[in-house]
Amino acid sequence: MPIGVFDSGLGGLCALKELHRIMPDTDLIYFGDTGRTPYGTRSPETIMKYAGQDARFLLSKNVSAILIACGTVSTVALNALKISLPVPVCGVVSAASREAAASTKNGKIGVMGTGATISSGVFEHELKLINSSLDVTSVACPLLVPIVEYGFADDEIAFLAVKRYLSQITDAGADTVILGCTHFPILRKMMEKAAPHIAFIDSGAAAAREIASAFSGKGGNGDIRYYVSDTPANFNKTAKVFLGGELEIKAERVEIEKY
Repeated sequence: MPIGVFDSGLGGLCALKELHRIMPDTDLIYFGDTGRTPYGTRSPETIMKYAGQDARFLLSKNVSAILIACGTVSTVALNALKISLPVPVCGVVSAASREAAASTKNGKIGVMGTGATISSGVFEHELKLINSSLDVTSVACPLLVPIVEYGFADDEIAFLAVKRYLSQITDAGADTVILGCTHFPILRKMMEKAAPHIAFIDSGAAAAREIASAFSGKGGNGDIRYYVSDTPANFNKTAKVFLGGELEIKAERVEIEKY
């Protein structure tokens, strides 16, 4: 039985890549809701609806567990999905928060995410549960997902946007930053250029490591199947940016509204 991974678009491919690296013999199924991305600007009700459809699609493929490789869905819908779904579900918040709390030297942590993620305060809540003395600075970064999705990750516009968002965090003195959206690791080079003294925590990769430790016994052939809700050709081309050209990509289109 494969492990399912879903995201609002392509960002979850970073988590998929890490999961495949850790569990090369495990079959994986990825769904990217490319026809309805981004989720970060949607209402909680819409996010809940989309997340439920995404999860039910993966269940139709007989997955044994689901990794929600989306910061927005992990923020808004994780608890509801854990209750309603018949398989284990993992989000990106808890694992990243633990890694950040262990990483910081001065107790000051920044969080970068979509508007929905930041407004929920979920990372700050999770970090405070780990250590109530942590000083958390959260910044909504609405421009970063479109920059990545439209292929501008290596452009000067990406650096300027990243530098502006990071300035609020560096001014607060943070030495560790959680990338609370799974698109953001694609911009890590720009982030390290703008703030070389900061340790960046990839929330998707952290979640992949968490689910891999829980399902280390799962077997398979290491096959990966990709599904999207919009034109596969665009996904197949852009996905190589996230996967580093290491994995063969041939996605199939899904009528996600049926689920």
